[in-house]
Amino acid sequence: MTFSIRLDPKTEAAIARLARQGKRTRSAVVREAIEVFQRTQDSGAGKSRTVFEAMAPFIGIADSGGSRRSEDTGAAFRTLIAEKARARRSR
Repeated sequence: MTFSIRLDPKTEAAIARLARQGKRTRSAVVREAIEVFQRTQDSGAGKSRTVFEAMAPFIGIADSGGSRRSEDTGAAFRTLIAEKARARRSR
């Protein structure tokens, strides 16, 4: 089946570059891109996710160097709010 679409110059250049690099036709590049897109949609990867779902792979991988920042965050937050409130009152 023949199918025509209008492409912006940047997309057209990208398709041409990918075709040259892979020694394929431009049509083959577009077909492959559609197949990849279809697989991601079918697997659910293209569905909207919560912020937590998007960040899940990165949660807990950083090392704070022993600063223990997650301990007593409630107390630290209360202190910060109290300091800001005092600063506002003293203006």
